[in-house]
Amino acid sequence: MEYSELEKSKAMIVVEIIEYVPDSVVIKTIIKKSTGNINAVSFDTGEKLAEKSSPFDTFIQIIDGKAEVIIDGDSKLLETGQSIIIPAHARNSFKANNRFKMISTVIKSGYKEMGL
Repeated sequence: MEYSELEKSKAMIVVEIIEYVPDSVVIKTIIKKSTGNINAVSFDTGEKLAEKSSPFDTFIQIIDGKAEVIIDGDSKLLETGQSIIIPAHARNSFKANNRFKMISTVIKSGYKEMGL
């Protein structure tokens, strides 16, 4: 899969870097490095991502709409401006009861230095 990062040194309005697409989940790479990545994601109403887990903590920030985030079976409802950290190895999924946009940030370095 090809990806391209957003242009560096150029101001942007984060909520405008990704559009809603009917009946779809859209993922746009902001930064992708071996040490981690940042993605903008949009969910149309009724869409969801299958349950998964990551070996790293994942920081989620809702930038538009309302999201249902399920972490180890516990449902959390987040609104625009709210954030949550999904712990490493936790089973998680996302559900769009209403359409929403989010920023997902994973940092893969620094765990060894912290003894994790």
